[in-house]
Amino acid sequence: MLRLLSFVFILLVVSFSSCKEEVDTSFMESYLGPTGIGYDIDLVHSDSTQIKINLKAKKQLEFSSGDYEFPEGIEIFFYDDKGELTTTIRADRGYYIRKDDVYRGEGDVQVENMEKQQKLASEELFWNPTTKRIYTEKFVTIQDPQRLIKGTGMEADESFSEYEIKKVIDSRTIIPGEENEIKQNKTDVQGDDNQRQIPE
Repeated sequence: MLRLLSFVFILLVVSFSSCKEEVDTSFMESYLGPTGIGYDIDLVHSDSTQIKINLKAKKQLEFSSGDYEFPEGIEIFFYDDKGELTTTIRADRGYYIRKDDVYRGEGDVQVENMEKQQKLASEELFWNPTTKRIYTEKFVTIQDPQRLIKGTGMEADESFSEYEIKKVIDSRTIIPGEENEIKQNKTDVQGDDNQRQIPE
């Protein structure tokens, strides 16, 4: 009788193990969506109680990787030692990539240095808060009170005071009274991109 009970017990264990292997574990797959959502984001970085950087966004998505997404746009304001606003960065969409410690702006990206009355327009821009540099490999237009420069690839300090264009395509002096051409140029660039997407 004892042998029979032992045999039944072993049979039940084997059967249970077989059933366990057939359990569907697809529901245990990693969730890749946002783990948190924030609204009206207003982050401030200060040094000795002096505001240096202010980041604002209408909506922020947080991911388990530590990355962030700003689907409704992002604005970054830079201040000097006197607390005066010197430079702004604005983009239609923004992303923070934690592993690289880099912010990326997409869409209509605008940078403006108030002190030099210097403006930049592009479709993509990166900002590294550690190296304090901004850069892009995309087409850029830069305008100051005297010149209008078009090129591909650009790197500058985060205040956009000093910059370098990797490949200058066009550079000319602005005629007094001439309208601001950055926005128009942005429209032209988007039109060129649409043409390149049309299959031959």
